[in-house]
Amino acid sequence: MPSQRRLRALLYLVLAAVVVLLFFTSQARHSRETDAIKDFYHKTMNGLERERGSTQQVIPGHDHDADGDIDEDDAIMAREMAARLKQAEQKAKENANAKAPNKPDNPKKVIGVGSAAGGHKEEDEGGLEVEESPEDHEVEVELDSILRKSPVIIFSKSYCPYSKRAKGILLEKYVIEPAPYVIELDLHPLGRKIQDRLAVITKRTTVPNIMIYGKSIGGGDDVAALDSDNKLAAKIKDLGGKRVEVSKRFSEKSS
Repeated sequence: MPSQRRLRALLYLVLAAVVVLLFFTSQARHSRETDAIKDFYHKTMNGLERERGSTQQVIPGHDHDADGDIDEDDAIMAREMAARLKQAEQKAKENANAKAPNKPDNPKKVIGVGSAAGGHKEEDEGGLEVEESPEDHEVEVELDSILRKSPVIIFSKSYCPYSKRAKGILLEKYVIEPAPYVIELDLHPLGRKIQDRLAVITKRTTVPNIMIYGKSIGGGDDVAALDSDNKLAAKIKDLGGKRVEVSKRFSEKSS
């Protein structure tokens, strides 16, 4: 049977082996943790360096090539760096615009839009949108109000003999229901502007200008010719539709 001294020695050896094993195991684990921390540190620093490099400013007169001397090479490198940064910035803008759901309108196409602009936009003959002044907008509103007065509108001037002739035919020779609405442009505060607007819409620059539901049938001579050919009532009825009734007020005596 082993002696007490031998048993104690054996126990000490076992304890020493366990301690050594624990020590080396702890060292290995610590080494792995240290390596992981170092790896994280290096990755973080590399990322920061790349970020700093992408956003750094190109400073004129700076020793970019780090050769201890500011020379032509530094100027060339500065220009190249500026060009690369500009390209990167433009590329980023293009990518952002491509991902955007809606692209902003061209500033030239939004002039005069909304109540704050004091007007609205319309198209000229070339199809380009142009600004409409507050006065033009007022004319547009007034003209729209006039055209709503009756299906048949007579744009006239109180002193014009051609206007008087057209009014005589339409108001005295025919019964038109609803009754034609007469607007004397020379007596209207916006008469000149309204006539200019009518010239754009109807291509007629003179009065009278007779319109049925916004469509011009001509002036005094045109109305007289239609009446002479017994086509005036049919013309008005055709453009006026079911809402307009037309008949002659009296029959001409046969000769």
